[in-house]
Amino acid sequence: MIFKLFLCFTVIPIIELYFLIKIGTVIGGFNTILLVILTGITGAWLAKMEGMNTMLRVRSSLQQGLMPAEELLDALIIFIAGIVLITPGLLTDIAGLLLLLPLTRNKFKRFLRKKFDEIQRKGNINISRF
Repeated sequence: MIFKLFLCFTVIPIIELYFLIKIGTVIGGFNTILLVILTGITGAWLAKMEGMNTMLRVRSSLQQGLMPAEELLDALIIFIAGIVLITPGLLTDIAGLLLLLPLTRNKFKRFLRKKFDEIQRKGNINISRF
């Protein structure tokens, strides 16, 4: 678990800085900053839209007396995407945008469902396996 945290808080920012410097040398520093801001604004808008659509689906499922499990998993993924989009950098913005798009979000959702099913079958809840 400590190694995963190390990766998240040191290696990813170093890779982000490397790519930002490389892109900055090609398109210029100002344009690189504008690109990061533009991807952040686009991601925030898309996260808001997808979040609102998901909340409407949750409300609709609840009104029909159904458990909104799929919608809640969508909401979790959209929340994670929003957090990733807050992090400055192009790779994290791309990851966040991919989590927001329904096609790629559904693939990630299937992956999460398989992980949850494995945990449920084994009968133990060990979050450090993620």
